This record gives sequence, structure tokens and C-alpha cells, in this order.
Amino acid sequence: MDRAEYLERVSELLPSIAQRAADAEKLRRIPDETFKEFQERGLLAALQPASWGGFELDPPALFEAVMRVAEACPSTGWVLGVLGVHHWQLALFPEAAQREVWGERPGSQISSSYAPTGKVEVQEGGYRLSGRWSFSSGCDHCEWVFLGGIVPGDAPEMRTFLLPRSDYEIDDTWHVAGLCASGSKNIVVDDALVPEHRTHRFLDGFKMQSPGNQRNPGPVYRLPFGTVFSNAIAFPVIGAAQGALDSFREQTRSRLASYDRTRVADDSFTQVRFAQAAADIDAARERLGANWATLMASAKAGRPVSMEFRARCRWDAANAVRLSVAAVSRLFEVSGGRAIYLDNPIQRAFRDVHAMRAHAVNNPEKGARVFGRSELLPSDGPADFLL
Repeated sequence: MDRAEYLERVSELLPSIAQRAADAEKLRRIPDETFKEFQERGLLAALQPASWGGFELDPPALFEAVMRVAEACPSTGWVLGVLGVHHWQLALFPEAAQREVWGERPGSQISSSYAPTGKVEVQEGGYRLSGRWSFSSGCDHCEWVFLGGIVPGDAPEMRTFLLPRSDYEIDDTWHVAGLCASGSKNIVVDDALVPEHRTHRFLDGFKMQSPGNQRNPGPVYRLPFGTVFSNAIAFPVIGAAQGALDSFREQTRSRLASYDRTRVADDSFTQVRFAQAAADIDAARERLGANWATLMASAKAGRPVSMEFRARCRWDAANAVRLSVAAVSRLFEVSGGRAIYLDNPIQRAFRDVHAMRAHAVNNPEKGARVFGRSELLPSDGPADFLL
């Protein structure tokens, strides 16, 4: 399936996703109907290797889908981005791990929690994991999980550990104000054994020299881990902001001010706020799109991606989040009292983009520091492994 057909399949689902958005919030996870449609149409297999039944599309195809879905329901777009990018990372694992997940069930899904909050012990042939990991979006629909952990030793290293559903419990702690329908619950592990082949070193992803590259040599899998992952959770913020802008435009065209019955669309302050929000959203989308044109051209030509450009991509992703959150906030401020009602999609977008911004990778100050340091102190080397 090519990009055009993939995105057509996405667009066909948007009306039903939007219709379910309010119920999804009450359910506190994406509805079974939505997940079934994702599976049947292969929307989660965009970055899955073709040799394992996926479509092996370039990441911008998935990111465009994420934006479109997030316009209809930000939480659902967030889950599509998070779960969708996990297929890309699994392709970097040793082939034995890929075979365990995709060998008999190519449609198996993986949730994640990368913050190394659990305990890792080295054991012959593998590792023992125990503890609690938070914010595992979409975990109710998944048979596997990626968990971040630090392997102890003289030179501690960060790894992703892959565990099957039988090795962990889901603790339903997800009672929140934003991204309510993402189902980002806790993962609890009690002394699970993870073999060596079900681990992936962050350093390998950083160097773009992962074990899985032997099985999956395509250019899609020769991209920086940090760049791919950070964009997977930046694009849904842009989509949510675009959805808020569209709702605001539709509502404002027919809205009358309650105190004097004048047309709100005639208000110059409202017009300026709309223009500013539209410009910020367009700037965020276009900057990331330009970055990905450069990234894919480099990957397909076999050219290395410089640390300076990777730092710029890191900053641009975080800045896109900043611009999108600011855009939604401007719109919310001039939406009037009706905006706070739960049947108004603008209030959902307002809550959801702030929840997305709370993710550590979407911190614009951190992204700016990484970029600024790479430009001003290049001799010091990379400032962040998420590049």
C-alpha cells in the first residue's frame, strides 16, 4: 500500500472517530470499534517492515495520518502515533524478538513506558525486571510493552525491554484532565525475566546501528531513534490544534455576542487571534515537513545525518508543540463561555494539547537547550541521546 491509499483509508474513518470522541473520554481509552478499524485497515502497520506484513512507508505518512486523526479526536491521534512508531522500533531489535511478536500475529501491538522507573538486574542470558512504569498509552489493546530501564554496571546504559502481556499487569490509574481517552495506565512488573534478544540499546538507536538493521536494511530503519520518536508525539499536537482552529472557524461564523447580539466574526480582536493561531499551526506543520524531506533524502541516499541537524529537528519538534499549544490557548480565550461545555470540541483540544505538552520529550525549553548547545558548543558533542 502506498502513501495515498494509506491516507485515504485514514480519511474514511475520521467521521466515526469524531463522533466517538466524547464517549472515548468517558471510556478513558480508545473504543474497541476504533481499534478494530485501525487493525482491519492496517493503520498501525505504516512503519512495520514489509517482510513482516507491514507497509514500510516513510514516517511522514504515519505523521500525516496522526495529524488527521488528532483533528477529529486528539487522544486517538496520540495513540495512533505512539503505537504506530513502536513497529518502527521493533524493527531495530534483534530478529528473534521480531519473530516472537510478528511471526504468528503480524497485527500484534506494543504499548510503552520509556522512563526508567523500574529495577533492572543482570542475569545470565538476560535481565530481571520489577517495578512500576506510568503513562502506557493504548496499553489495553496491546499484547506487548516496551519498558525503559537502566542496566547497572561500571558503565550504566539505557535500554528498551520488550515484555509479553503475561509478564505484567495493567493498573488502571488513568483518571485525568487531558488525553482522557488515551488509556495511558500503569504497567506493573513483578520479577519478569527478559532475554537479551528482547532488548534494544538506546546507544544503538542513537548511532543508527541496531541489530535489526541486518533484517531490515531499508532507509526507513536508518533514521535517528530520537528524531522519529519525538515527531510521533509532536504531530498529534499540531493535529489537535488544527481541529480546534476548524471548530473555532465554524462556530464563530454564526456566533452572536450574548450582550449586544453583534456578530463575533466582526470583532477585530477575534480576527487577529484567529490569524495568529492559523499562522502558528501552519508554521509548525511546514517546518517539520521540511525537516522530514531532508531526513528521508539523506536516508535514501545513504548519507549520514549530522548531529547539528538532528539537534535542530529535536528543537523544531518541541517548538511545534509550543506553537500549537499557544494557538489553541489563543482560540480558547476568545471562544466565549460556550467553550467550557463538554460538548464543545475546543475545550477538549485545550485540555489535550496541554496534556501532550506535559510529556518530557515535548518540553520546548529542553529542545531549545539541546539545539542552542549544539550550535554554540559543538566541540562538546551531542547534548541528548534523544537525537
